[in-house]
Amino acid sequence: MRQCELLDLCRSSVYYQPLPVSPADLALMRRIDELHLAHPFFGSRRLVRMLLRAGVEVGRLHVATLMRLMGIEAIYRKKRTSIPAQGHKIYPYLLRDVLIVRPNQVWATDITYVPMAKGFAYLVAILDLYSRKVLAWRLSNVMDTAFCVEALQEAMARFGAPEIFNTDQGSQFTAEDFTAPLLTKAVRVSMDGKGRWVDNVFVERLWRSVKYEEIYLHAHQSVREVRTALTRYFDFYNLRRPHQSLDYRTPDEMYFANDKLKKAA
Repeated sequence: MRQCELLDLCRSSVYYQPLPVSPADLALMRRIDELHLAHPFFGSRRLVRMLLRAGVEVGRLHVATLMRLMGIEAIYRKKRTSIPAQGHKIYPYLLRDVLIVRPNQVWATDITYVPMAKGFAYLVAILDLYSRKVLAWRLSNVMDTAFCVEALQEAMARFGAPEIFNTDQGSQFTAEDFTAPLLTKAVRVSMDGKGRWVDNVFVERLWRSVKYEEIYLHAHQSVREVRTALTRYFDFYNLRRPHQSLDYRTPDEMYFANDKLKKAA
């Protein structure tokens, strides 16, 4: 306030300009991301111990702050795994005892942190759980609802609509802007509840593949460069990368085994 008085400026016209993330924190976030992929059940306490053992001097509060910025948390049984925004509707969990036996039966989504040489971005993907096919994806430098909605709309425009769409209870997915396109197509919205962290394992496996087979191998300089690299990678992932869990078939081979789906796409 005193600075505004001295400069004869109206306080309402002065806004805080956030500082960019420091190179040291970017390097630390990259290491936290690697540890989280390898040990997703580690919280900030254990991650700090792992970092200290590797010679990285850091405190738990700082690691917890960076984890929040990255949008990651330990995977374990707890009361709530993601905090929905106040006023957002939470839908019941629909996958209990459901056997997934065909494409477009169940889709799922999640967001992950993507490190770059300078800075970082967020990646969202829409996944068909039967075939493991990545139906659509988007990158963003902010973790909001808009880029998630764009990915969802592309997936539905190209491949129709699933019977069930499963998400966690994160605010990006509980927002009406995200659920409305699903409800318009009579899709049954399912949201992970207490003790259902295991249902995200297929998307977590996708993130592991993306990062170890593409992101960590290159020091991408910009979001544009990452987007170009991921375009190539997801084409490879869907079309040519055999999956052990699919009896060494590709996601496209599994998804398009149904001629009707192939013609529709």
